[in-house]
Amino acid sequence: MSMTSMVVLGLSIVTILLLLGAFLATLRQDRKGRTTAPPAEVAPVETPLAAPAIAPGHAGTDYTDPRTIQVGDRIDVQGSPARVLGAMHVSWQGTQWIEYLLRDGSRRLQWLSVEVLDGDPPHLEVLLWTDVPTQGMVPAKSMLIMEGVEFFPIERGTAAFRSEGDTGNPDRGLLDFADYRASDGRLLSFERIQGRSWTACYAQPLPPGSISIVRRAT
Repeated sequence: MSMTSMVVLGLSIVTILLLLGAFLATLRQDRKGRTTAPPAEVAPVETPLAAPAIAPGHAGTDYTDPRTIQVGDRIDVQGSPARVLGAMHVSWQGTQWIEYLLRDGSRRLQWLSVEVLDGDPPHLEVLLWTDVPTQGMVPAKSMLIMEGVEFFPIERGTAAFRSEGDTGNPDRGLLDFADYRASDGRLLSFERIQGRSWTACYAQPLPPGSISIVRRAT
């Protein structure tokens, strides 16, 4: 056999071996692809539904509207019975509110104020007032200290009022007031019927539905 024939034969053998190796590699790759488990399907993530919104209650439908209280009514204030002795209808610079004089079961007197505050939507502010011994104090135009708490002025003025029932005040007149708020949100108010001395009260905000009318005046 000549040298040329041997070279050709060697190249042929190498070519066959290369083709055989490529075929075997393809076969192994195909078998591997068939035996590998397909990737698991991942369920799409669903956005959780928002919690249902709870609509705020409305005075007169969901709970007693305190603006409908009348002199002589027997009411319930946060579980405590009281009688409405009188009312003062107050007006100042276009703002109006009502102050009811209550007498509870222990014959203690307290004032209950009801006012519609501006907002979107407007809302009721209902405050229960408790007397504070002032010991001759007068409302300052700057910060004052009451029982160790600093109160800062928020509003003051002179309002007109009309009395109804038994309030101990004239049928009509002028009322001076000065309102203060502490850093923790507590409210303090000074009031005086013109010609009289100043009195002061702390305010306790009442939540909606805390007042109910037990029996109407007859």
